[in-house]
Amino acid sequence: MRGMSLKPIHCRLPVVILGLLLCVPARADRFDDDGSRRHDHEHAHRALARGEVRPLAEILARVAAEVPGEVVDVEFERKNWQGTRVWIYELKIIAADGRLLEVLVNAATGQILEVEQD
Repeated sequence: MRGMSLKPIHCRLPVVILGLLLCVPARADRFDDDGSRRHDHEHAHRALARGEVRPLAEILARVAAEVPGEVVDVEFERKNWQGTRVWIYELKIIAADGRLLEVLVNAATGQILEVEQD
């Protein structure tokens, strides 16, 4: 190893740590209140099984009657709505005139809570 200079480990440590951090994949999963990971579909399935929410097909039929258009995205999440923690279906709908709408629906009742242009 003549002619090669080795830096002490403490000089290389930040580079090694940075390299390891860059190798860790980013996660977009959501966490339950107890810290466990869940995806939207898992939340929805469990909440439906417990009778806490209406089936998505029922929600979509109700919304289509009031906000016609093409549903292009659905999210399911627990939110604080007017001081109460509720399950929400968040729908992205392309209206006939081309506007992208965000529709928040109470997943337990099917009531449309909010329609806004996205």
